[in-house]
Amino acid sequence: MIGFDYGTSNCAVGIMDNDQPKLINLGEHGRFMASSLYSPSRDVIVNWLQKNINQPHRDKFTQLRQYQLSKGQEALEDLRYDGIAEHLSFGKDALSRYLEDPSEGYYIKSPKSFLGTSGLLPPQIAFFEHIVASMMAHVKQLTENELQREVTQVVIGRPINFQGRNSEESNKQAIEVLTNAAKHVGYQDVEFQFEPVAAGFEYEAKLTKETRVLVVDIGGGTTDCSMLLMGPQFINKLDRSAELLSHSGKRIGGNDFDIQLALKGIMPNLGMTSELLTGKPMPVNSYHEAVAINDVNAQTEFYNAKNGRFLAQLKRDSKQPELLARLLKVYEQKLSYQLVNSAEQAKINLTDNHQNLIDLSYLDSGLTQDVDRDLFLQASENQLNSIAQLMEEAVESAGCQPDVIFVTGGTAKSPVINQFLQQQFNNIPVIIGDHFGSVASGLTRWSKRIFS
Repeated sequence: MIGFDYGTSNCAVGIMDNDQPKLINLGEHGRFMASSLYSPSRDVIVNWLQKNINQPHRDKFTQLRQYQLSKGQEALEDLRYDGIAEHLSFGKDALSRYLEDPSEGYYIKSPKSFLGTSGLLPPQIAFFEHIVASMMAHVKQLTENELQREVTQVVIGRPINFQGRNSEESNKQAIEVLTNAAKHVGYQDVEFQFEPVAAGFEYEAKLTKETRVLVVDIGGGTTDCSMLLMGPQFINKLDRSAELLSHSGKRIGGNDFDIQLALKGIMPNLGMTSELLTGKPMPVNSYHEAVAINDVNAQTEFYNAKNGRFLAQLKRDSKQPELLARLLKVYEQKLSYQLVNSAEQAKINLTDNHQNLIDLSYLDSGLTQDVDRDLFLQASENQLNSIAQLMEEAVESAGCQPDVIFVTGGTAKSPVINQFLQQQFNNIPVIIGDHFGSVASGLTRWSKRIFS
């Protein structure tokens, strides 16, 4: 049995070892695998998955996906003819292959962000199921290699709401995708637990008395808050519904902070704040769509042929066409992920430094942009205010004040965000948990309770 944090930013797996959760090494990824996948063609993902799923499921999978497998086989033959490596890559290796030539292949970061998206057609849902299952198959293989035994029982973390709109229908769709993917790769018993609740379980193990805990989990794709009644007297209960005093959650996470920093810090170099020849401000919709890597519809709109013609016309109509040429280059070479990755790396570097110089030479030779913590705070204002509102909603819904605030999630590592959270409840202690491991550890504890 394992706890599996299939996160927006990272994946982690835990097992119980001497009554304590232990995060295991996932091969070359270490304890945390970046939630990214690269395929030389999007059509061959299903073929890789067919070869790497559990045998009892393989025959049924083959029958249901005959058309996709046939289409993928044609793509594989083309790749072999051109001498292109046909294997899939995951984690940092996926990002490296993408950066080698962003215009080729298929790269996706944080596929969890797309789960539950409204308006997806059945083929699109099936495609995301293939992506999730491929990542799960890879993680499962690495887990079993490390443990030297088969793993068949899993508790998977989930946010309060996967998407902001139509949350009930969205959550149902996302859970079905995750469950189907887990079953495909050989998990026999699949359970879910809210991620902030799991993070709270990990904190609960350190408590010596009954405590009201407001758990704030700022993940890569969502922020979730749970007010929990915790303590040693509750730790072995299988039904914790009476102690879950309130929930609040919204689709705000690390990806959104990266996107906003890209808009504020990088996009002026592409003409976002420039003017047209008429003196009117530059239309900004395409700039937002260009970096909206967690929005299927926005990315589809940005990369369609009609928008390509629109951007070419904007360049002709601009007072600074050299800046619009950079935006057109993003469109032509599919550089959206590279832009947001530049912002993400700057955000990470601002954790330990007050300033950071972003290398944008992939847009124009010698181009750089200096950003600092003040700019990051300005860019993040709307997201931070939304998180503060979620915290207030959880407190109001619970009808009581917390004794302590427990903060987890990789995004909370930023001193800018950390300081903001400290200011929200001045007289209540704020405890910072394991930024990346709290959820996985809590899921692991829960797996022992329900599967033992």
